[in-house]
Amino acid sequence: MGFFNKPASGPAGVLAPLSAERITGYLDANGMRYGVDDDGDIGGYWDGHLFFFFRLGEGEELLQIRGRWNRRVEVSELDAMLRLVNDWNADRLWPKLYVRVEEDVLGVYAEHTVDYRHGVTDEQIDLHVTATFSTALAFFERLDEAYPEQAAAAKAAFDQE
Repeated sequence: MGFFNKPASGPAGVLAPLSAERITGYLDANGMRYGVDDDGDIGGYWDGHLFFFFRLGEGEELLQIRGRWNRRVEVSELDAMLRLVNDWNADRLWPKLYVRVEEDVLGVYAEHTVDYRHGVTDEQIDLHVTATFSTALAFFERLDEAYPEQAAAAKAAFDQE
């Protein structure tokens, strides 16, 4: 298996519809802490960064995992941040990385979306989570190296919560 070790349940290789229960079952089986918001979106913090599991599409057949780098970087760093994101994206297939101006700071996101309209196996859920988390967190670590003061401040604040 991948980054985590246990599938949610079910026979290996069996396609079944994507559901919130399959996602939370996977997270539960791997001892991961998460919450569910009022819209039914599943989210939690991994290595201090907020990740959400969204089910999108008419039949909620698309699984999108989106993580946000949990650091405060001023908008004046937009050009430098775009260069870092573009350099990373040029060498990798996923996750998609992008930068948004959010009021007075930059939001940096990692996102990986897969269409499971024909169903999904537990192994595919594991692979999706593993690929997204490992590559997104590797990029977030790269950003922490580029912005060590912001990383230290965010880690200190997160540890106090």
